[in-house]
Amino acid sequence: MSKKIGFVGLGTMGFPMAVNLKKAGFDVIGYDAFPAVYPKAEEAGITMVKTLKEVAERADEAVISMVRDYAQNVDILFSEDGLLAAQPKNKTIIVMSTLDPDTMNALSKKVEEESDLRLIDAAVSGGASGAEAGTLSIMTSGDEATVKSFQPYFDAVGSNTFYYGKDVGNSQAAKLVNNLILGINMNAVAEGMKLGNHYDLPQEELLNLLKVSTGDSWVVRNWGDVSEWTAETALAVLQKDLIAAYNQGIKHDIPMPFNALSSTQLFNSMEEEKPEA
Repeated sequence: MSKKIGFVGLGTMGFPMAVNLKKAGFDVIGYDAFPAVYPKAEEAGITMVKTLKEVAERADEAVISMVRDYAQNVDILFSEDGLLAAQPKNKTIIVMSTLDPDTMNALSKKVEEESDLRLIDAAVSGGASGAEAGTLSIMTSGDEATVKSFQPYFDAVGSNTFYYGKDVGNSQAAKLVNNLILGINMNAVAEGMKLGNHYDLPQEELLNLLKVSTGDSWVVRNWGDVSEWTAETALAVLQKDLIAAYNQGIKHDIPMPFNALSSTQLFNSMEEEKPEA
């Protein structure tokens, strides 16, 4: 009998991740706040339930959270009809949402103090395309034995898993480092493309040059997709991470001037209007 894994949050990233878990042979028990996703998920073989309590009851050993932020994680766990309504014991919440080190630690402490659940952190990188292909990079932290025991789940949704120690929140710090570098690099490539455009350089030929030269990067190799990121989706999420990295730098007295510049220039460099607050 295949293991039953709970999955909460079947959005742009969560849905393909849940599908890949199903393809890997797991019985996925899914829940999402938006009913519109249910028919598509059920067609993909995911067992969708109507309440979070059912997710906690039916999952064998773990529930993956792929909701947006700290507030939503608190809600799915501690609300009146949340996961804790099932009074689960000896199960683990695998938080794959992007938070930040401080809020991740706060969530872990709250779970530890108010429930019989364990919590580990497993932030992901790779975007929607990586989620669909099952090639996400997964950054983990928490109790090492617990993290290692869930490697089959990570293998189903990603191609690389990294462990950053027992302190929950460390994986969020690792993701901030990655996205800080991504944001700086995106600004650099966008500016380079603008200069090339001024001289009417064929963009595809310029990208071909960068791919085999010292200007190469993941952004260059995926510029066709990256250049289409919008202020309403990926760019807004990235800016949130750049601001979180900046705040961590302020808190711990770590100067990061390029990150600060990137967070203010991101929408200008990508020629996208900043979304309203």
